[in-house]
Amino acid sequence: MISSAYAIELLKKALEIYTPSRSEAQLANLIKEKCLDDLGFEKVSIDSVGNVIATKGSGSPRILLCGHMDTVPGQIPVRVESGYLFGRGASDAKAPLIAMLLACSEFKQSGTIIFAGVVDEEGNATGIKELVKNKLSVDYAIFGEPSGIDKITISYKGRLALRLTCDVLDSAHASAPWLSRNSIEEVYEVWKLLSNEISSKYNKTDKKSESVSLSLTEISGGSSHNVTPQKCKITIDIRVPNGVKCQDVLDALDNSIKNISELRKVKITYRIEDMTEPFEADHSSPIVRALSLSILDIGKVRPVLLRKTGTGDMNVLGNSLKIPMVTYGPGEPHVSHSKDERVEIQSYLTSIEIYNRALFHTSRLHHNKRDLSTK
Repeated sequence: MISSAYAIELLKKALEIYTPSRSEAQLANLIKEKCLDDLGFEKVSIDSVGNVIATKGSGSPRILLCGHMDTVPGQIPVRVESGYLFGRGASDAKAPLIAMLLACSEFKQSGTIIFAGVVDEEGNATGIKELVKNKLSVDYAIFGEPSGIDKITISYKGRLALRLTCDVLDSAHASAPWLSRNSIEEVYEVWKLLSNEISSKYNKTDKKSESVSLSLTEISGGSSHNVTPQKCKITIDIRVPNGVKCQDVLDALDNSIKNISELRKVKITYRIEDMTEPFEADHSSPIVRALSLSILDIGKVRPVLLRKTGTGDMNVLGNSLKIPMVTYGPGEPHVSHSKDERVEIQSYLTSIEIYNRALFHTSRLHHNKRDLSTK
């Protein structure tokens, strides 16, 4: 039986290791060490991209619990304050990661548990794509992301990211700006036109989970302080709701870019940085039922099903494997990536019980279904 003190101390250690994307090796090694020395896993390995994978048990069902080890950049001093544990990744998503790890260690039912701590979720999803490439064989999956202790995430938007370059084909001395157009000024006009056109095409509702959103997230331009910039580059982050395909949005963007290029008399090129389709879990699947029952068992409340506006590893695995899966974890999404990122300690401890109970119910429901099908 894992003690509360052990659980809190292990999460603290995980938070004290700074793990921006692609810098997760130290945390992977810590998890591997704990799996072998303390937690009773039978097989533990770190794969070629840095994912740590641990297994326990045998036979069916094969249940994956998957969380990411990386965080967004920016360190936060690890501290306990007013019942909360603060630190970068406390909410997104080291508390879910460690809670799942500890729940897996206590699994005693029939079946195989696979725990995966993956890399680069906040970057280019290198870790989860490696699991897909290796044709991971599982029947069910739970992803660890902050949902709140009594909420289950069943849906994520897709993501389309473009790196767009605006070239005005000339430059001038900064003392004579009338001799050439300014690419930084032009790219902002391009961005406004693009944003308005895509929003008007796709957004017919006020519901954020059903709308296409566009964000201007990066900008770079100019070669010198005294030269008007010929080229300017921007990154556009687009979130795509269920029911809309990323390719359709891309086609609309491509058509708009061509028209705007002609209208503004500038050269516009772009490359695709990411294209991840939206995903929504089957509400009636055994894994959703198992987690719902677990929250009811432990928390004595009926869970709320969430549709999030972000994008997660569940999108990649869900669209590839087509198996029942869901996302759940302690922590409040609104504090993720913030300077006050934190998790309530009691919620973290309760989530370990809920994950553990969810494994029990998943195994039970799986075998009940199999028994019925053989009668």
